[in-house]
Amino acid sequence: MKVEAKSAPKIEAKAKTGADLLVEALVREGVDTLFGYPGGSVLPIYDAIYRSSANFKHILPRHEQGAIHAAEGYARILGRPGVVIATSGPGATNLITGIADAMMDSIPLVVFTGQVARGVIGTDAFQESDVMGLTTPITKQNYQVQDIKDLPRIVKEAFHIASTGRPGPVVVDIPKDISANACGEHYDTSFHLPGYQPTINPNPLQIKKLAETLKRAKKPVILAGAGVVISKASNELREFAEHHSLPVVNTLLGLGSFPGTDPLFLGMGGMHGTYAANRALYECDLLINVGARFDDRLTGNLTHFAPKATVAHIDIDPAEIGKNVPTQIPIVSDAKAALVELIKQAEESPAHGDWLKALDNYKAEYPLWYNNPKSDMIPQWLIQEVYRKTEGNAIVATDVGQHQMWAAQYYTFSKPSRWITSGGLGTMGYGLPAAIGAQIAAPEDTVVAIVGDGGFQMTLQELSIMQERNLPVKVIIVNNGALGMVRQWQEKFYEERYSESLLPVQPDFVKLVESYQIRGIRIETQEDFKNSLADIFDYDGPVVVDARVLQQECVFPMIAPGKGLHEMIGVKP
Repeated sequence: MKVEAKSAPKIEAKAKTGADLLVEALVREGVDTLFGYPGGSVLPIYDAIYRSSANFKHILPRHEQGAIHAAEGYARILGRPGVVIATSGPGATNLITGIADAMMDSIPLVVFTGQVARGVIGTDAFQESDVMGLTTPITKQNYQVQDIKDLPRIVKEAFHIASTGRPGPVVVDIPKDISANACGEHYDTSFHLPGYQPTINPNPLQIKKLAETLKRAKKPVILAGAGVVISKASNELREFAEHHSLPVVNTLLGLGSFPGTDPLFLGMGGMHGTYAANRALYECDLLINVGARFDDRLTGNLTHFAPKATVAHIDIDPAEIGKNVPTQIPIVSDAKAALVELIKQAEESPAHGDWLKALDNYKAEYPLWYNNPKSDMIPQWLIQEVYRKTEGNAIVATDVGQHQMWAAQYYTFSKPSRWITSGGLGTMGYGLPAAIGAQIAAPEDTVVAIVGDGGFQMTLQELSIMQERNLPVKVIIVNNGALGMVRQWQEKFYEERYSESLLPVQPDFVKLVESYQIRGIRIETQEDFKNSLADIFDYDGPVVVDARVLQQECVFPMIAPGKGLHEMIGVKP
């Protein structure tokens, strides 16, 4: 028997509860969208939401992991915290992957978890889990509310910490008796965090030192990471780079921080970066890192990373400076603030025309490449066609694997906050819910989810959100019948022993999405895709495309484990 939702009954006035305090605190923080899944320990909170006049947009996923990845996509687009609610026990533990993902990629989240009542904490009560212990290593801060009077202050602190300095996730664990019990009308929300004072503005002496070093450099290069996007410093980066004719390399998460169509852009660096970008990082004599953390997938073997360079590192997180790469010019600062000061120092640009000419030759002689038989569906060609159809203006969310790298290589990003992917943690299942969150944040934009057949099946239940809200996300399943990146590594480094990486049995994805009342299209050839472009992108609603691509395709160039940036394989003149 189907239970119909009833219209809201008339609610008699009742004493304010801790849950009501929470709702009021969310309103004060300007929250209008919640991603959550109800359960026993958060029922008082959901009741308060029901009774509230705040009119939140509540997004109900079909799994808590879908909620938190959607909140990540939402936060990436808007630059403000995504808000997540989950119940105690399995509700909270289902968020762990997303919390860790947000911590690695500096995504602001405020996560509210229910907890059993204070009187039974530690007794292995029903649906109890040690949220504080579980999340301490993967959050900027976490709280367990022990006094109802502290709740408004804690919420205010949580939003402040999540969104300032280096952004990240904050967890607030709320015992059920705190949210259910009656409380007073008003509590103090003022706070003082003497141990948390992020450095926003750079040391002037360090800025001067970098400016002087730049005057002497013959082979300078900028490495621009996600910190440029987070600090909204793309215009300043472009002004600084163009004034000094500085070539720019992006990290995976920094794509879009510098226009991909600019002649100074060399491409993405690292394991699957372009030849020109990696040669620039290897040969440079001055490396200016703006908002990147020298991840191992970027650097390769550290012995061979920028071996001749003076390294300047601009980062708001002092813990990142010198952590992986010895740094001669450390600048703890917000990326935008540092670039503004560097622009003020601008003098006549030093001459390094030979360096730029050499890099242009690398770009011309060793571009990205793939074999195109003009008939079979080639994944790189597929990404390029999506780019052409959307004119480079779409928000692109990906899952993790080969398709992620192809999207990074072949979809040219010219604006910030259009690229959403899981970088540090590499989370399969991320792409679809992140695209949903992005579409909720930017309802007028075209959002494309580029996913693999493996990752798509981890969170495909979130198609329900697309269905019920008619979100016009365009989902492209790059379906090679395999865990593609695993298969590639097994081919190249494990003598083609494909141990559990092939997926010979797949659902009929078109029938599957049609069961959600979503348009499904299956394409097997390039002609199929060309003929379907209008049906996909001109349709005012969600579409899922099952694109059957060649299983044998590999992502190139590639840097093998233990090798340096100058030791790429799969480079073709």
